[in-house]
Amino acid sequence: MRKVADILRKAGFRAALAFAAPLAGGLSAHAQGLPAVAAGKPGDKLLVEADELIYDNDRGTVTARGNAELHYGPRTLQADRVRYDRNSGRVFAEGNVRLTEADGGVVTGARMELTDDFKTGFVDAFRGQQTVQRKFETVRTRFSAPRAERLNGEQTSFESGSYTACEPCKDNPETPPLWQIKAKKIIHDNETHTVYFDDSTLEIAGIPVAYLPYFEAPDPTVKRKTGFLTPRFVTTTALGNGVSLPYFINLAPNYDLTLTPTLLSRQGLLAQGEFRQRIDNGFYNIRLSGISQTTPSAFLPSPLGAGERDFRGSVESQGRFYINPRWRTGWDLVGVTDKWFLDNYRIRNQNITTDYFREATSTAFLIGQGDRSWFEARGYYFKGLSSFDWQKQQPIVAPVIDYDKRINGPSEIGGEVRFQANITSLTRETTQYQGLPRTSSYLFSPSVNGVSFPLYQTCTVFQRGLCAIDGLAGTNTRASAELSWRRSFIDDLGQKFTPFAYLRTDAFFNSTSFSGYQNDLVPQVAHVDQGFAGRVMPAIGLDYRYPFVANFGALGVHTLEPIGQIIARPSETRIGRLPNEDAQSLVFDDTSLFEWDKFSGYDRVEGGVRTNLGGQYSVVTPSGWYANVLFGESIQLAGVNSFRRGDIANTGLDSGLETQRSDFVGRFQVSPNQNITFISRARFNQSDFHVARFETGATARFAPFLPLTVSAFYSYYEAQPLLGYSHYREGITATATYNITPNWFVSGSLLVDLTHYLDVRNTYTDALSSYLANPIGTVPIYQNPGRFYLSGASFGGGYQDECTTVSLNYINSPIATATGVRERNQTVLLRVELKTLGEADLRQNVGTATTADGIASIR
Repeated sequence: MRKVADILRKAGFRAALAFAAPLAGGLSAHAQGLPAVAAGKPGDKLLVEADELIYDNDRGTVTARGNAELHYGPRTLQADRVRYDRNSGRVFAEGNVRLTEADGGVVTGARMELTDDFKTGFVDAFRGQQTVQRKFETVRTRFSAPRAERLNGEQTSFESGSYTACEPCKDNPETPPLWQIKAKKIIHDNETHTVYFDDSTLEIAGIPVAYLPYFEAPDPTVKRKTGFLTPRFVTTTALGNGVSLPYFINLAPNYDLTLTPTLLSRQGLLAQGEFRQRIDNGFYNIRLSGISQTTPSAFLPSPLGAGERDFRGSVESQGRFYINPRWRTGWDLVGVTDKWFLDNYRIRNQNITTDYFREATSTAFLIGQGDRSWFEARGYYFKGLSSFDWQKQQPIVAPVIDYDKRINGPSEIGGEVRFQANITSLTRETTQYQGLPRTSSYLFSPSVNGVSFPLYQTCTVFQRGLCAIDGLAGTNTRASAELSWRRSFIDDLGQKFTPFAYLRTDAFFNSTSFSGYQNDLVPQVAHVDQGFAGRVMPAIGLDYRYPFVANFGALGVHTLEPIGQIIARPSETRIGRLPNEDAQSLVFDDTSLFEWDKFSGYDRVEGGVRTNLGGQYSVVTPSGWYANVLFGESIQLAGVNSFRRGDIANTGLDSGLETQRSDFVGRFQVSPNQNITFISRARFNQSDFHVARFETGATARFAPFLPLTVSAFYSYYEAQPLLGYSHYREGITATATYNITPNWFVSGSLLVDLTHYLDVRNTYTDALSSYLANPIGTVPIYQNPGRFYLSGASFGGGYQDECTTVSLNYINSPIATATGVRERNQTVLLRVELKTLGEADLRQNVGTATTADGIASIR
């Protein structure tokens, strides 16, 4: 029969149970750094449970033997045998000792002994585990040692200890973990929250791979502590060899400073610093970078690079502040001495878009959101970061104010009333031209080392139809407001009628600059209204849908829905006499077929009487099969077709909407289940039904049958010479991830440009024309890249488990070079993370681009 006794707290037994706190704290300090747990409260009772309790009054001992359990407050001590010696004030636990703390920490050992003041004690055959919460994941850390000793209540020493965050092998616990730190001595200091490793070795799968005679690290209770961070290595032709060694300074719990000196063998010392501060309602940071170059000639001269600059640098800042639950404000700012600096010195900036174009966007904003309303005010500054970006053509946009409010309609008419408003003002120094259908004219063609670099495309002939204006010089401001109403009715037959109406008003104030550069040529291309100009567009319309629904049981629910829409409004006015900055992107497809206004922005407004006709057919089966087909067209019934008369940017032309009867658009989508989707959308020419635009692709996730996820898309767009696209565009993108095991994976992606050879041909033609006009340097040579041009790719693999992440990737990304030709930046990236210890990245460029932006030689 189990024996149970309540013992009024004695100093010795209190020590026995409280020893768990400092020792587990010392154990977990490296894993999580939990503070030492306080002893029980005065008067707490110790519950002792065992197969046998022995009292020896002569020797002054109490012994619990046989599955002994001691419960003191939230802590539990388990052992085969526990003995308390009243005379020496010591507690001895032997045989399968297991100590469980209130926080879940577990300490195991063969034997434990400690003093009654719990400041000193030891555990033989020590093993400990602690659960750690880190960045939304659970990590279990482990210490082990033949002997662990608690010293003076503040330090725990592990002789010949080891530390890891890896789970032991279930089938063979004695197998070495994937990684562990072994040290002759490990000391955890609870007062300074630091773990010291003496004579230590990093082992991978039991094999020593790195030796450190001494190192220290903050225990995981410390989120921020002054010290060195992971170094970073740099190797490029222009910079030489270098190493960065960041130093983190914990100034206060809510703000810090990181200083990062980088010593470069060819350019000298690059200094970087970042200050961060978190306040009650948000945060902000400031980053500075600068270098006084020792070899500026490693970079191309202006306007192709910063070869004439000695000092180069950047400043960046980000801020986010929550004023109240509905309002927030902030900024993203970046400033550079030159547009090549961030790329040349490998400085990462999250505000840079890295597709075929590179730019740094600075913005400040104020955003408010209600239950059915939205307000946003912003300002923008765009910094082009490639050689063919001319900063004088980049606009400063401020302010951009948007407001959107929806309310229920008055009881007399019902439905929904929506009010939208937008105010936009932008300024640029130089007008941006686009030759039509395509020209080989450039503002500058500097020559470096016998190679000509045509920069800043312009028009050959400044005449309407042969030249378009993508952006006007000067300051242009527009204020727009739109009030709309709609309401849906469904009759007894299931027909759905949605009448709607809206009133759109626009006020423009244009101050176009006609001086400097080629600004004086604007009147030859377009007659832009100056000063104040207004525009009003009222409209009424009806949307009609009549779904026919049939339920075929196991064959699913089939729905055939004809759709008709008619909109009556006057013709658009002032086409081609007003700026168009935000409505140049016009894509006519299935998603825009039934839009009231098919323009993408406020600078244009659709006019005239138009009907949009189509229908869709869909199937949904009980097994989860889904299919949908949509087909339709748009017809201009009366008034001026807004898409037939191009504006100063020719928006609307070559869109499929410029004829009275538009091109046909369609969509086909099939999803056999929630894991697999096929979708195709296309635009067919109205006259002969040839394909003008086609996109098709599939995404599939085959789990649990196969650990594979894939996606592949093909796109084709016919030539749009009136928009500057002189030839068709065609390409393929594909991605795949395969999990070889639950831990090992491989992944890859491809970007294939099927018309790159046409770009190369055009670039060669431009270069040859430039050479013939000024025969200096080397004669251009045409090199055909072939039909299938791999313009972007990434391949890699890795391993991930509860304690380790390792990945190796090869990245082949398109870059825009000084000649305007898309080349490839090839990079190998190795990333290793040992959870709770740290991570390291190694990035190496392996490309052979001969026209790398701003670089005078191959990287």
